[in-house]
Amino acid sequence: MLAVALAVGTLLATAACSDDGDDSASTDSSTAPSSAGGRTATASPSITPLTSAGAQTALITEGDLEDNWTQVKTAASWRNRMLVGTVDAAQFLTGKTQAADCQRLLDGLYDEDLLGPPPGPSALTGFTEGNSRLLYQVAAYQPASLDQSFDWLKTLPTACDQFNAVASDGSTRTVQVVEASLPKSGDARQGLTVTVAGPSGGTPVTLTMDVAVVRVGDDAITVTNGGSDGADHDSTEDAVSHGTTRLKDVREGRTPAPEPSEFD
Repeated sequence: MLAVALAVGTLLATAACSDDGDDSASTDSSTAPSSAGGRTATASPSITPLTSAGAQTALITEGDLEDNWTQVKTAASWRNRMLVGTVDAAQFLTGKTQAADCQRLLDGLYDEDLLGPPPGPSALTGFTEGNSRLLYQVAAYQPASLDQSFDWLKTLPTACDQFNAVASDGSTRTVQVVEASLPKSGDARQGLTVTVAGPSGGTPVTLTMDVAVVRVGDDAITVTNGGSDGADHDSTEDAVSHGTTRLKDVREGRTPAPEPSEFD
């Protein structure tokens, strides 16, 4: 019993000494690394506004895409006449509202400004492979405008799942819109596959396009990819994942790697 009492007394004395040094210990701990494992916590990288040069640097290259895509300089003039037509409002339950949404989709794809004309810096590039074209755009937008655009895009697989559009020559084209999965990149994303079937120059044609939009802060990436041979979904995913990485690098003041990492 005497040994136990001595041991308890020793412990109490030790605790008292520890309490006496508490103030200095608290002061030291306030400047110690707060992250797990004793690692010093790093501050979040500062974000710089997108510039014209930055938008150009954020564009993907042939190295970001698999297969045999060839980068071209004519993408700014691309237009596909299969996307031109007046939506038949009579087939919609809510008439003008749904028809206007579907018309906006067709017009945005044809004019290559699905999110509206960007008020800030922007850049685009294009690639071809056989009969397919991949258009890639980076641009800065107003936050409220991007919010509204993404809200609208999310409604399209339901509001515009299938409709007809009348071409200038009076022929009818059938348009289908379905949701498409995308890599979990950026702050928000929306993928669609749009199919337009009908005559073109007297010949039946089916145009299939992947449409992918990714938001990174107040900037956005837009990808359209496809043609009469269909859409290569793997290439769309490459453009989204590698392009998002490049845009994040530019926004954080880093130079994007010349080739994508296998770990992206």
